[in-house]
Amino acid sequence: MLTQQTLDKLNIMKLSGMAEALEQQLASSEHARLSFEDRFGLLVDSEWTAREQRKLTRRLRSAKLRHAASLEDVDFKHPRHLDRQQVLGLGSCSWIQSRHNLVIIGPTGIGKSYLSCAFVERACRHGFTATYVRLPRLLHDIAVARGDGSYSRLLSRLARLDLLAIDDWLLAPLRDAERRDLIEVVEDRSERASTLIASQVPVKGWHAGIGDPNQADAICDRLLHNAHCIELKGPSIRRTKAAPKITGDSEPTR
Repeated sequence: MLTQQTLDKLNIMKLSGMAEALEQQLASSEHARLSFEDRFGLLVDSEWTAREQRKLTRRLRSAKLRHAASLEDVDFKHPRHLDRQQVLGLGSCSWIQSRHNLVIIGPTGIGKSYLSCAFVERACRHGFTATYVRLPRLLHDIAVARGDGSYSRLLSRLARLDLLAIDDWLLAPLRDAERRDLIEVVEDRSERASTLIASQVPVKGWHAGIGDPNQADAICDRLLHNAHCIELKGPSIRRTKAAPKITGDSEPTR
């Protein structure tokens, strides 16, 4: 009875990890040979692990990853000039700790989106808050927020992120309102947090895509200052994947 009361109290206090570990200890004869300090230490470790896992789950859910990506699964064999040592070095997330930026440039189909999601996933696992978003969707969300009165809250939320990954950068020329909104996002994060940019547009073409020379200078200066760069080259990964063969009435292979 006392044990059940203890379990109930642990759950009421939202110490579910500790409660589960206590039930496991009670069901195992091996734990009976441990000292009180060792058993209590195991309970605390279980609660700590459970809480950290819940935090990670929340960070990954908020990241809104386009791909279920991880740096461990990055393909370094495809001929696209991807430097393994550079990627593994960036995987330490020290650049996020230092509030530096990262720019990934390359043609369509070369794996920029997957690599961006992999860096966001790694950031989440290192305890940073991070989000992946395509630039067209970001600009749309900002325009909607301006109309419904949540503009300031959205900008504040974006500014608080340790890492903001913006994909499909400058696929289409920016309109005046979009330039002004984008410079607010970039300015709020400049030297305060890290921004990842993924684009098939070379850096030298950013000014033309942004449009206004003065705003282009401001945006580019803030993004490219203290920025690491990964430049991918080569054939599209999508095009080099063999198409599934269909023989007779059989189902295509996957």
